[in-house]
Amino acid sequence: MHDIITITLNPALDKSTYANRVQPEKKIRCRSPFFEPGGGGINVSRAIKKLGGESCAWFLAGGPSGEVLCNLLKEEGISFKAIKTKNWTRENLMVMEEDSGNQYRFGMPGPEVSEEEWKQCIIKLEETPDEKLPKYVVASGSLPPGVPDDFYLQLAQMANRRGFKLIVDTSGDALLKAAGEGVYLLKPNLLEFAALVGKEEVSALEQEQIAMQILSEGKCEVLVVSLGPRGAMVASKEKGISYVLSPAVKQKSAVGAGDSMVGGMVMSLLKGMSLDEIVRYGVAAGTAATMTPGSELCKKEDTEKIFQWLLEHRELTNI
Repeated sequence: MHDIITITLNPALDKSTYANRVQPEKKIRCRSPFFEPGGGGINVSRAIKKLGGESCAWFLAGGPSGEVLCNLLKEEGISFKAIKTKNWTRENLMVMEEDSGNQYRFGMPGPEVSEEEWKQCIIKLEETPDEKLPKYVVASGSLPPGVPDDFYLQLAQMANRRGFKLIVDTSGDALLKAAGEGVYLLKPNLLEFAALVGKEEVSALEQEQIAMQILSEGKCEVLVVSLGPRGAMVASKEKGISYVLSPAVKQKSAVGAGDSMVGGMVMSLLKGMSLDEIVRYGVAAGTAATMTPGSELCKKEDTEKIFQWLLEHRELTNI
Protein backbone atom coordinates (compact mmCIF):
# COMPACT_ATOMS: atom_id res chain seq x y z
CA MET A 1 0.00 0.00 0.00
CA HIS A 2 1.20 3.50 -0.79
CA ASP A 3 1.69 6.07 1.96
CA ILE A 4 -0.50 8.49 -0.02
CA ILE A 5 -3.72 7.69 -1.82
CA THR A 6 -6.00 10.14 -3.58
CA ILE A 7 -9.71 9.60 -4.07
CA THR A 8 -11.62 11.06 -7.02
CA LEU A 9 -15.28 10.20 -7.52
CA ASN A 10 -15.78 12.59 -10.43
CA PRO A 11 -12.72 12.17 -12.67
CA ALA A 12 -12.62 13.56 -16.17
CA LEU A 13 -10.98 13.03 -19.50
CA ASP A 14 -9.80 16.57 -20.17
CA LYS A 15 -9.64 17.65 -23.81
CA SER A 16 -7.89 20.90 -24.70
CA THR A 17 -7.34 22.64 -28.00
CA TYR A 18 -6.52 26.00 -29.60
CA ALA A 19 -8.65 28.15 -31.89
CA ASN A 20 -7.93 31.53 -33.44
CA ARG A 21 -11.17 33.00 -32.15
CA VAL A 22 -14.22 31.73 -30.29
CA GLN A 23 -17.46 33.32 -31.48
CA PRO A 24 -21.16 32.36 -31.56
CA GLU A 25 -22.91 30.76 -34.53
CA LYS A 26 -19.67 30.20 -36.42
CA LYS A 27 -17.86 26.98 -37.18
CA ILE A 28 -14.77 27.22 -34.98
CA ARG A 29 -11.82 25.40 -36.49
CA CYS A 30 -9.57 23.96 -33.79
CA ARG A 31 -6.14 22.40 -33.67
CA SER A 32 -5.68 18.70 -32.92
CA PRO A 33 -6.90 18.09 -29.35
CA PHE A 34 -4.68 17.14 -26.43
CA PHE A 35 -6.00 14.67 -23.84
CA GLU A 36 -5.10 14.52 -20.15
CA PRO A 37 -6.44 12.64 -17.12
CA GLY A 38 -8.28 15.05 -14.84
CA GLY A 39 -10.29 15.46 -11.67
CA GLY A 40 -9.18 16.74 -8.25
CA GLY A 41 -7.48 13.73 -6.70
CA ILE A 42 -6.11 12.46 -10.01
CA ASN A 43 -4.43 15.81 -10.60
CA VAL A 44 -3.00 15.71 -7.08
CA SER A 45 -1.48 12.28 -7.86
CA ARG A 46 -0.13 13.61 -11.15
CA ALA A 47 1.42 16.60 -9.39
CA ILE A 48 3.02 14.32 -6.79
CA LYS A 49 4.51 12.23 -9.63
CA LYS A 50 5.87 15.34 -11.36
CA LEU A 51 7.48 16.40 -8.07
CA GLY A 52 9.25 13.06 -7.71
CA GLY A 53 6.86 11.34 -5.30
CA GLU A 54 4.56 8.34 -5.46
CA SER A 55 0.89 7.86 -4.64
CA CYS A 56 -2.00 5.66 -5.68
CA ALA A 57 -5.00 7.29 -7.35
CA TRP A 58 -8.38 5.70 -6.58
CA PHE A 59 -11.23 6.75 -8.84
CA LEU A 60 -14.42 5.71 -10.58
CA ALA A 61 -14.14 5.03 -14.32
CA GLY A 62 -16.57 3.85 -16.97
CA GLY A 63 -16.95 3.46 -20.70
CA PRO A 64 -14.42 4.23 -23.46
CA SER A 65 -13.54 7.59 -21.87
CA GLY A 66 -12.75 5.78 -18.63
CA GLU A 67 -10.46 3.38 -20.50
CA VAL A 68 -8.62 6.26 -22.14
CA LEU A 69 -8.25 7.88 -18.71
CA CYS A 70 -6.64 4.70 -17.33
CA ASN A 71 -4.31 4.41 -20.33
CA LEU A 72 -3.14 8.01 -19.92
CA LEU A 73 -2.33 7.37 -16.26
CA LYS A 74 -0.37 4.26 -17.24
CA GLU A 75 1.64 6.34 -19.70
CA GLU A 76 2.48 8.78 -16.90
CA GLY A 77 3.58 5.93 -14.64
CA ILE A 78 0.98 6.62 -11.96
CA SER A 79 -0.28 3.79 -9.76
CA PHE A 80 -4.05 3.64 -9.63
CA LYS A 81 -7.09 1.65 -8.63
CA ALA A 82 -10.01 2.15 -11.01
CA ILE A 83 -13.46 1.15 -9.79
CA LYS A 84 -15.62 0.37 -12.81
CA THR A 85 -18.92 2.16 -13.34
CA LYS A 86 -21.73 1.48 -15.77
CA ASN A 87 -21.92 5.04 -17.06
CA TRP A 88 -19.13 6.74 -18.96
CA THR A 89 -16.54 8.98 -17.36
CA ARG A 90 -17.22 12.62 -18.21
CA GLU A 91 -15.21 14.62 -20.73
CA ASN A 92 -14.34 18.28 -20.18
CA LEU A 93 -13.27 20.75 -22.84
CA MET A 94 -10.92 23.72 -22.71
CA VAL A 95 -10.45 25.98 -25.72
CA MET A 96 -7.62 28.51 -25.70
CA GLU A 97 -8.27 31.50 -27.94
CA GLU A 98 -5.04 32.50 -29.66
CA ASP A 99 -6.16 36.02 -30.66
CA SER A 100 -6.84 37.11 -27.08
CA GLY A 101 -5.14 34.52 -24.88
CA ASN A 102 -8.49 33.83 -23.17
CA GLN A 103 -9.41 30.36 -21.95
CA TYR A 104 -12.88 28.88 -22.31
CA ARG A 105 -13.48 25.98 -19.95
CA PHE A 106 -16.52 23.72 -20.30
CA GLY A 107 -16.97 21.42 -17.30
CA MET A 108 -19.49 18.57 -17.40
CA PRO A 109 -21.40 17.37 -14.32
CA GLY A 110 -20.28 13.76 -14.47
CA PRO A 111 -22.26 10.53 -14.90
CA GLU A 112 -24.92 9.17 -12.57
CA VAL A 113 -23.21 6.86 -10.09
CA SER A 114 -24.98 4.03 -8.29
CA GLU A 115 -24.74 3.44 -4.55
CA GLU A 116 -23.06 0.09 -5.17
CA GLU A 117 -20.37 1.84 -7.26
CA TRP A 118 -19.43 4.75 -4.99
CA LYS A 119 -19.55 2.59 -1.86
CA GLN A 120 -16.71 0.48 -3.26
CA CYS A 121 -14.26 3.26 -2.31
CA ILE A 122 -15.45 3.14 1.29
CA ILE A 123 -15.50 -0.65 1.41
CA LYS A 124 -12.03 -1.11 -0.11
CA LEU A 125 -10.49 1.40 2.28
CA GLU A 126 -12.34 -0.10 5.26
CA GLU A 127 -11.10 -3.57 4.33
CA THR A 128 -7.45 -2.45 4.15
CA PRO A 129 -5.52 -3.97 7.07
CA ASP A 130 -4.09 -1.54 9.61
CA GLU A 131 -0.51 -2.30 8.61
CA LYS A 132 -1.27 -1.41 4.97
CA LEU A 133 -3.29 1.74 5.58
CA PRO A 134 -1.98 4.89 3.88
CA LYS A 135 -0.60 7.65 6.09
CA TYR A 136 -2.44 10.31 4.11
CA VAL A 137 -5.66 10.21 2.10
CA VAL A 138 -6.45 13.15 -0.16
CA ALA A 139 -10.16 13.45 -0.99
CA SER A 140 -10.50 16.06 -3.66
CA GLY A 141 -12.93 17.37 -6.25
CA SER A 142 -16.64 17.53 -6.86
CA LEU A 143 -19.11 14.69 -6.35
CA PRO A 144 -21.01 13.32 -9.36
CA PRO A 145 -24.78 12.79 -9.46
CA GLY A 146 -25.87 9.89 -7.26
CA VAL A 147 -23.13 10.34 -4.64
CA PRO A 148 -24.44 11.75 -1.33
CA ASP A 149 -22.87 14.95 -0.04
CA ASP A 150 -21.81 13.14 3.14
CA PHE A 151 -19.29 10.97 1.24
CA TYR A 152 -16.31 12.94 2.52
CA LEU A 153 -17.86 12.92 5.99
CA GLN A 154 -17.86 9.10 5.84
CA LEU A 155 -14.16 9.20 4.95
CA ALA A 156 -13.55 11.60 7.86
CA GLN A 157 -15.29 9.24 10.27
CA MET A 158 -13.12 6.37 9.07
CA ALA A 159 -9.96 8.48 9.30
CA ASN A 160 -10.74 9.47 12.88
CA ARG A 161 -11.52 5.87 13.77
CA ARG A 162 -8.57 4.20 12.03
CA GLY A 163 -5.85 6.81 12.38
CA PHE A 164 -4.91 7.93 8.87
CA LYS A 165 -4.80 11.66 8.11
CA LEU A 166 -7.44 13.01 5.77
CA ILE A 167 -6.90 16.06 3.55
CA VAL A 168 -10.06 17.48 1.99
CA ASP A 169 -10.23 19.88 -0.95
CA THR A 170 -13.82 20.32 -2.10
CA SER A 171 -16.70 22.77 -1.83
CA GLY A 172 -20.38 23.15 -0.95
CA ASP A 173 -22.22 20.83 1.42
CA ALA A 174 -19.59 18.12 0.93
CA LEU A 175 -16.99 20.44 2.47
CA LEU A 176 -19.25 21.59 5.30
CA LYS A 177 -20.21 18.05 6.32
CA ALA A 178 -16.63 16.77 6.27
CA ALA A 179 -15.51 19.75 8.36
CA GLY A 180 -18.32 19.05 10.78
CA GLU A 181 -16.75 15.66 11.51
CA GLY A 182 -13.23 17.09 11.72
CA VAL A 183 -10.33 16.32 9.36
CA TYR A 184 -6.57 16.74 9.48
CA LEU A 185 -6.19 19.45 6.82
CA LEU A 186 -8.58 21.64 4.87
CA LYS A 187 -7.50 23.70 1.87
CA PRO A 188 -10.36 26.06 0.99
CA ASN A 189 -10.20 29.09 -1.26
CA LEU A 190 -11.61 32.36 0.09
CA LEU A 191 -15.22 31.60 -0.89
CA GLU A 192 -15.07 28.11 0.63
CA PHE A 193 -13.35 29.58 3.71
CA ALA A 194 -16.26 31.97 4.20
CA ALA A 195 -18.78 29.16 3.72
CA LEU A 196 -17.19 27.20 6.58
CA VAL A 197 -18.61 29.79 8.99
CA GLY A 198 -21.84 30.49 7.10
CA LYS A 199 -20.72 33.70 5.39
CA GLU A 200 -20.80 34.73 1.75
CA GLU A 201 -17.47 36.52 2.01
CA VAL A 202 -14.78 37.32 4.55
CA SER A 203 -12.88 40.60 4.81
CA ALA A 204 -9.13 40.67 5.34
CA LEU A 205 -9.74 42.18 8.78
CA GLU A 206 -11.65 39.14 10.04
CA GLN A 207 -9.71 36.36 8.28
CA GLU A 208 -7.53 35.47 11.23
CA GLN A 209 -10.36 35.49 13.78
CA ILE A 210 -12.44 33.22 11.59
CA ALA A 211 -9.50 30.88 10.98
CA MET A 212 -9.02 30.42 14.71
CA GLN A 213 -12.77 29.90 15.13
CA ILE A 214 -12.67 27.06 12.59
CA LEU A 215 -9.79 25.45 14.49
CA SER A 216 -11.45 25.87 17.89
CA GLU A 217 -14.61 24.21 16.55
CA GLY A 218 -12.53 21.15 15.64
CA LYS A 219 -13.22 21.35 11.91
CA CYS A 220 -9.56 20.64 11.13
CA GLU A 221 -6.13 20.53 12.72
CA VAL A 222 -4.47 22.55 9.96
CA LEU A 223 -6.17 25.16 7.79
CA VAL A 224 -4.51 26.38 4.61
CA VAL A 225 -6.50 29.07 2.81
CA SER A 226 -5.51 29.59 -0.81
CA LEU A 227 -5.27 33.31 -1.56
CA GLY A 228 -4.63 32.92 -5.29
CA PRO A 229 -1.75 35.10 -6.56
CA ARG A 230 -1.23 36.33 -2.97
CA GLY A 231 -0.14 32.91 -1.75
CA ALA A 232 -1.74 31.30 1.31
CA MET A 233 -2.71 31.80 4.93
CA VAL A 234 -1.96 28.88 7.26
CA ALA A 235 -3.46 28.39 10.69
CA SER A 236 -2.96 25.76 13.37
CA LYS A 237 -3.48 25.75 17.12
CA GLU A 238 0.17 24.95 17.70
CA LYS A 239 1.72 27.52 15.36
CA GLY A 240 -0.98 30.18 15.18
CA ILE A 241 -1.39 32.09 11.93
CA SER A 242 1.13 32.99 9.26
CA TYR A 243 1.12 33.91 5.60
CA VAL A 244 3.26 32.85 2.67
CA LEU A 245 3.25 35.27 -0.24
CA SER A 246 3.79 34.02 -3.79
CA PRO A 247 6.71 35.50 -5.72
CA ALA A 248 5.90 37.40 -8.90
CA VAL A 249 6.17 35.09 -11.92
CA LYS A 250 5.02 35.23 -15.51
CA GLN A 251 1.69 33.43 -15.38
CA LYS A 252 0.34 31.47 -18.33
CA SER A 253 -2.60 29.61 -16.77
CA ALA A 254 -4.02 29.15 -13.27
CA VAL A 255 -5.53 25.76 -14.17
CA GLY A 256 -4.18 23.04 -11.89
CA ALA A 257 -2.59 25.43 -9.39
CA GLY A 258 -4.76 24.29 -6.48
CA ASP A 259 -4.18 20.59 -7.14
CA SER A 260 -0.44 21.19 -7.53
CA MET A 261 -0.45 23.03 -4.20
CA VAL A 262 -2.14 20.10 -2.45
CA GLY A 263 0.26 17.65 -4.09
CA GLY A 264 3.24 19.68 -2.90
CA MET A 265 1.92 19.89 0.64
CA VAL A 266 1.10 16.20 1.07
CA MET A 267 4.53 15.23 -0.30
CA SER A 268 6.12 17.57 2.23
CA LEU A 269 4.01 16.12 5.02
CA LEU A 270 5.27 12.65 4.18
CA LYS A 271 8.87 13.92 4.31
CA GLY A 272 8.31 15.26 7.82
CA MET A 273 8.91 18.91 6.96
CA SER A 274 7.87 21.66 9.36
CA LEU A 275 4.47 23.27 8.83
CA ASP A 276 6.18 26.42 7.54
CA GLU A 277 8.10 24.41 4.93
CA ILE A 278 5.04 22.35 4.00
CA VAL A 279 3.03 25.43 3.10
CA ARG A 280 5.97 27.07 1.31
CA TYR A 281 6.49 23.97 -0.82
CA GLY A 282 2.76 23.89 -1.58
CA VAL A 283 2.76 27.55 -2.59
CA ALA A 284 5.85 26.90 -4.71
CA ALA A 285 4.13 24.02 -6.53
CA GLY A 286 0.94 26.04 -7.04
CA THR A 287 2.92 29.02 -8.34
CA ALA A 288 4.93 26.75 -10.64
CA ALA A 289 1.68 25.44 -12.13
CA THR A 290 0.68 28.97 -13.16
CA MET A 291 3.89 29.20 -15.21
CA THR A 292 2.78 26.35 -17.49
CA PRO A 293 0.27 26.71 -20.36
CA GLY A 294 -3.25 25.30 -20.50
CA SER A 295 -4.02 22.60 -17.97
CA GLU A 296 -0.41 21.52 -17.46
CA LEU A 297 0.54 21.02 -13.81
CA CYS A 298 3.65 22.09 -11.91
CA LYS A 299 7.17 21.22 -12.99
CA LYS A 300 9.64 19.97 -10.39
CA GLU A 301 12.47 22.26 -11.51
CA ASP A 302 10.29 25.38 -11.24
CA THR A 303 8.86 24.23 -7.90
CA GLU A 304 12.29 23.65 -6.34
CA LYS A 305 13.57 27.05 -7.50
CA ILE A 306 10.55 28.88 -6.09
CA PHE A 307 10.72 26.88 -2.86
CA GLN A 308 14.36 27.80 -2.32
CA TRP A 309 13.56 31.44 -3.03
CA LEU A 310 10.73 31.34 -0.48
CA LEU A 311 13.07 29.85 2.12
CA GLU A 312 15.78 32.42 1.44
CA HIS A 313 13.38 35.37 1.50
CA ARG A 314 11.25 34.59 4.53
CA GLU A 315 11.32 38.24 5.55
CA LEU A 316 9.68 39.19 2.24
CA THR A 317 7.14 36.37 2.10
CA ASN A 318 5.85 36.41 5.67
CA ILE A 319 3.42 38.88 7.18
